[in-house]
Amino acid sequence: MTHVPDLAGLDLAHLSVRRPSDGVVVLTLDNPDQRNAMSAEMTDSWGRALDAVAADPDVRAVVVTGAGTAFCSGGDTGWIASEPDAGVDRLRSRMIGFYRAWLRIRDLEVPTIAAVNGPAIGAGLCVALACDLRFAARGARLSAPFVKLGMHPGMAATHLLPDVVGPATARDLLLTGRTVDADEALALGLVSRVLDPERFETEVLAAATEIAATAPIASRYTTVALRDGHADIESALQWEALAQPVTMATADLQEGIAAARERRAPRFRGH
Repeated sequence: MTHVPDLAGLDLAHLSVRRPSDGVVVLTLDNPDQRNAMSAEMTDSWGRALDAVAADPDVRAVVVTGAGTAFCSGGDTGWIASEPDAGVDRLRSRMIGFYRAWLRIRDLEVPTIAAVNGPAIGAGLCVALACDLRFAARGARLSAPFVKLGMHPGMAATHLLPDVVGPATARDLLLTGRTVDADEALALGLVSRVLDPERFETEVLAAATEIAATAPIASRYTTVALRDGHADIESALQWEALAQPVTMATADLQEGIAAARERRAPRFRGH
């Protein structure tokens, strides 16, 4: 297991970091008494942890999950309502900073997995949506109940949700604020796998390990292409006509082809 001092030495509040296998980092939102609500302390820890992960060339996959029975209950309502007399401009500045801090997960150029172990609510759901993949434990509940709280959706919900489930389903979920269980979330495309709770962590980590074992340059370029999307098929062709030759020029391509011919697992080195 690779030792990374920058990650191991971090003193983080309401967030824990571990490396269960080579190339895989798990970020656990860790304030179970508050259902992992996004406190100011957690937000600060999140930013510092992402800085360390982004600077670590050995990281090839990131898993985000929650401690205890919840994934994340969203923004700390005490913090959200803490300035009832503040003006719109002050509140806008505060919320923009909060959104950007959490959505920096999208700046990581490695695949990210949201392991939705329990309720993912509001901004907590948006963090899951900001990840590349979402796996849910059977019994988990997901919702974006902003309008039920008297708020316009935040944390890029009006972009992320339509991008994942399509405009019609996004309108349903955002305008009603209703809750869906893991099985309905799978049917809607909100999550890509539903796993039994007893094997949830094992199967999520197995998927992360599988991703981490792929060629890192190819994985990074594919992640960026899928995350940012393309305006049309011609844009996709132009991107791929540059990105595919980048990977074709790597030693990893030669290793991958040799491994396939020899019927063995490849040993990718990222060059």
